[in-house]
Amino acid sequence: MTEIQIGQAKRARRAYSFDDIAIVPSRRTRDPEEVSTHWQIDAYRFDLPVIAAPMDSVMSPTTAIAMGRFGGLGVLNLEGLWTRYEDPEPLLEEVAGLTGTEATRRMQEIYDESIKPDLITERLREMRAAGVTVAGSLSPQRTKEFAKTVVDAGVDMFVIRGTTVSAEHVSSQAEPLNLKEFIYELDVPVIVGGCATHTAALHLMRTGAAGVLVGFGGGAAHTTRTVLGVAVPMASAVADVAAARRDYLDESGGRYVHVIADG
Repeated sequence: MTEIQIGQAKRARRAYSFDDIAIVPSRRTRDPEEVSTHWQIDAYRFDLPVIAAPMDSVMSPTTAIAMGRFGGLGVLNLEGLWTRYEDPEPLLEEVAGLTGTEATRRMQEIYDESIKPDLITERLREMRAAGVTVAGSLSPQRTKEFAKTVVDAGVDMFVIRGTTVSAEHVSSQAEPLNLKEFIYELDVPVIVGGCATHTAALHLMRTGAAGVLVGFGGGAAHTTRTVLGVAVPMASAVADVAAARRDYLDESGGRYVHVIADG
């Protein structure tokens, strides 16, 4: 792999976004009638290879139910407005009309409301009553606090999602989440991320995660690039994490972990 020099102290390699590459047809084609987009994670099978992101801007309990009925998986953000307010729709409409610094200020006010465990339970049970696969997302910082509520509400799939998630977290302020221990003690499959490198992904796979979310500022929906000025182009990130899966497949004796492009 060709590396380039950055000043006197650093070396790097070229990374690629999906816009930088093209898919080239091979010598063999396949009849469309013989192609399947089905996929399965643990005991749950889906017709569409799509997971809808747990963001208030795109996902509500109603949207998650519709997504499930179409064959995909909708993941509800369990730290969003749907678990902070009994009826968040007027607030969502208000936010949609805000711009600039006013939007930031008002959103900070709205999200200052505390998360209510009974609303987590209510939203997830609403999804379960519709007969779709139930998935909810928490950040690593909130997982310990609300995990029991989420599991007791009957979640089918647990998503731990942050800007960047590692298998080991160092903190002098609080006891960090032991990801491996947490996943081992759960009876439901866990998807974790994001990550963008071979090493980070391999460590997440070793925790027992059923799927790994790939992406750090490289997707169209990410704000990380503009806020922090840091991003990993998605094509390279997905390729590196797929390589980690291949290595883990050999290391674990055949345990397959899903690689999910997030963003």
